[in-house]
Amino acid sequence: MRRDLGDGYELDDDRDRVDVDAVHAYLSGEAYWAKGRPRTEVERLVRESQRVVGLYKDGAQVGYCRAASDGVSFAYLADVYVLPDHRGRGLGLELVREMVERGPYADRKWILHTRDMHALYAKLGFGAPGERLMERDPTKR
Repeated sequence: MRRDLGDGYELDDDRDRVDVDAVHAYLSGEAYWAKGRPRTEVERLVRESQRVVGLYKDGAQVGYCRAASDGVSFAYLADVYVLPDHRGRGLGLELVREMVERGPYADRKWILHTRDMHALYAKLGFGAPGERLMERDPTKR
């Protein structure tokens, strides 16, 4: 799938097109949830996630997200980002929309973790953070 967003931007779910170096640079250096993540781990997540969607400007990687799923009842949205110079154009919304509404898991329950961007996710039907989610983080034990 390729989807033209205009002005040189496009979305694509071809995992072979993902620029792993660019994704690693952002996730390991900028993203609060993945700082320090090794490149080998990013490469494996790109390769083994059920679906990846890249955001490209004139062919260069400027955004990304991925999904993990049990294939039956739920999908988990992860590693969503748009580079700062490309924000404010609705690209993040289209990136997430492509993942959750237009892919093979559109009929699944979606979950995610975030400490920001709640308003963006609400536009796509994600509810307010709830009281029932539990998380085990082995790095905080």
